[in-house]
Formats: sequence, C-alpha cells, structure tokens
Amino acid sequence: MKIYTTNKVKEHRENAGLTQTELAERVGTKRITIASLEREKYEPSVGLAMRIAKTFNCAVEDIFTEVKKD
Repeated sequence: MKIYTTNKVKEHRENAGLTQTELAERVGTKRITIASLEREKYEPSVGLAMRIAKTFNCAVEDIFTEVKKD
C-alpha cells in the first residue's frame, strides 16, 4: 500500500488572491517550491506545511491530506 499526500494549496492561494510568488514570500520559500507543491511533485516539510496553514488561518489537515492507495 502506498501513502501519498494530496493538497489544496492552489485552491487556498487563489481564494486568498495571492500569486505563487506572494505566497512563497509569506512562508519563506521560493516560487518554484509553491509551484511544485501545487502540482503535487514536492512533499513539504512539517515547518513549511505549518507556515502555509498559518498563512491561510487554518489547520494543516485542511490543506494537506494523506491518501492510501493499493
């Protein structure tokens, strides 16, 4: 069984009216990292996930979800 993480970073970012660059600046990372997160090509560190959730004033679990697949 594989476990992977899916996320709603793009949805939250667009709802907040932020560009990838603006979100990256707020959470202390690079735009390419945000782009990779949105394409689900990058697993964030716990610290980055927490900073993103704090930026959107929600729980980490509201943005990042583990999915189990056979």
